[in-house]
Amino acid sequence: MRLIKVIAGGAMVVLVVILLMRPHPSVRKTTELYQKVADRAEAVAKNDLGLRYTTGHGVPKDLGKAAELFQKAAVKGYAVAQTNLGLLYEAGAGVPKDLGKAAELFQKAADQGNAVAQSNLGWYYETGQSVPKDLGKATELYQKAADQGNFYAQNNLGRLYATGQGVSKDSGKAAALFQKAADQGYAGAQRNLGLLYATGEGVPKDLGKAAELFQKAADQGDEFATTILKRLSGEND
Repeated sequence: MRLIKVIAGGAMVVLVVILLMRPHPSVRKTTELYQKVADRAEAVAKNDLGLRYTTGHGVPKDLGKAAELFQKAAVKGYAVAQTNLGLLYEAGAGVPKDLGKAAELFQKAADQGNAVAQSNLGWYYETGQSVPKDLGKATELYQKAADQGNFYAQNNLGRLYATGQGVSKDSGKAAALFQKAADQGYAGAQRNLGLLYATGEGVPKDLGKAAELFQKAADQGDEFATTILKRLSGEND
């Protein structure tokens, strides 16, 4: 009987020690939260430094170094860095050109709601670059990015509605999307909206408005808009 008491007492001591050493669930949860915040801060810092290396702002321009920093931030799950690294793979800047790798990175960032990644991935699906061509998927991604105000996506989605690719043709919808992108100063959308005003598709025909939009796009170097303006000028002479 006495031996049993000793063993039971020893077991209780061990149990108490274990309980004292094991963190309370709320403490563990707080620690995990702090770790996530720390990881996020580290990723943001590495991404920001990577951006400096891409531009040479405050440091020597070094795209290889930028890619290395973006990679370190990307593995932490930071969507912005995943997108930036994807852009480098797309351009073959600082890393070997690899559209498959770019698409993979854009997908990871797009899944987190990054508008730039959604827009870029949408283009890949529209054109079939490194992924199977899928206009429905492209439309879906463009819409998500457009809803966040991404003017590239607004313009591309507008183009699909204007031509009826992947969606039912809707010139009014196209005009509305072009307008949103044009209001942000995007030359491609200004030119596309100008074309609708020139033909009266989706908006009342207005050659003066069309010429105004073509001029805005041409002033930003849009060659197509410049060519259209020259033709309009020739017709008016």
